[in-house]
Amino acid sequence: MEQKINYQKKLDDLLAKLASGGEGSKPSLLLHACCGPCSSYVLEYLSKYFQITVLYYNPNIYPQAEYERRLAELKKLYEVFPPALDTGVKVVECEYDPEQFYNAVGVREEPELATEPERGERCRRCYKLRLERAAAYAAQNHFDYFCTSLSISPFKDAVKINELGVEIERTLLAGTYKENSVESQKIQKSPKWLFSDFKKKGGFKRSLELSSEYGMYRQSYCGCVYSMKN
Repeated sequence: MEQKINYQKKLDDLLAKLASGGEGSKPSLLLHACCGPCSSYVLEYLSKYFQITVLYYNPNIYPQAEYERRLAELKKLYEVFPPALDTGVKVVECEYDPEQFYNAVGVREEPELATEPERGERCRRCYKLRLERAAAYAAQNHFDYFCTSLSISPFKDAVKINELGVEIERTLLAGTYKENSVESQKIQKSPKWLFSDFKKKGGFKRSLELSSEYGMYRQSYCGCVYSMKN
């Protein structure tokens, strides 16, 4: 039987190394975030170890008004949230193009995916789309690590997220990564995938507490039109 990987332990081991100065200066982390509530705990947890930039790339979110509301809530939080203020967290907003999501998940070609519960193949493809964009940005801007806040949700599959992160890191190292079927610019520095399962150690519970403390809007569905209907 294949042994399950403890992603939280992998992260704990790295953070202990960073705390001891084992990697020298504070490394940079490109953190993909889907919303303010999910990123709140992650910033609180990691900001003492990394210099963090948050990437808001979520073409899956439906409708556009919901996308804009989540982005506004994220920015609003960072204007008052000490872990973001004290460490100078920056936010990079990508374009909103839902066609990128629909093309990536392939529901038009495989309509049965539309009614899948969360954590299925449709979601895996959506994770991959967003992680690939995060990895590309991290590589092109010389980040040390890349990651996502998605694993904080009990409805997200942390195993699939981490497996995709490792796979994408390897394609970057091999120099075979393509973005939108076009060779990405020459990579000077390949970022490492940061293992995580942020729901562990009370992470999800803490995100709920922070949402209440800062009066944040918490959405009632993951984001895409299929999750809203399901």
